[in-house]
This record gives sequence, structure tokens and C-alpha cells, in this order.
Amino acid sequence: MADVGKFFREVKSEAQKTNWPTRGKLLSSAGIVLLILVVTGVYFWLLDLGFSNLTSWLLSALGIR
Repeated sequence: MADVGKFFREVKSEAQKTNWPTRGKLLSSAGIVLLILVVTGVYFWLLDLGFSNLTSWLLSALGIR
């Protein structure tokens, strides 16, 4: 049981060393992540749209569709 107590004392000690971000830094980082998600989503949407149109055109050109 002494090992369990030591473990939790060390966990508490390490948790006190944690440097939490400020509210502004957190909101700024979250905004950047959301922006990257939107840009990436639009990129893949356009890529999907292009490949879909290319596939439709190719199938029509080959008389399959």
C-alpha cells in the first residue's frame, strides 16, 4: 500500500507543475484549429466534387452510364 500512496503523491506533485494556458491562449489555439478544420474540409469537398465530376464524365464518355 505504501507504493500506492507514493504514486498518488508523485501524481499530485507532477500535476502542480502543469502550466495551464490562459483563456486567451486557449481560445486562440481553438480558433486556429477550427480554421484549419474548415479549410481542410473545403479542400476535400472540392477534391471530392472534382473527382466525382471527372468520374461521371469518364463513364459518360465510355458509354457506361
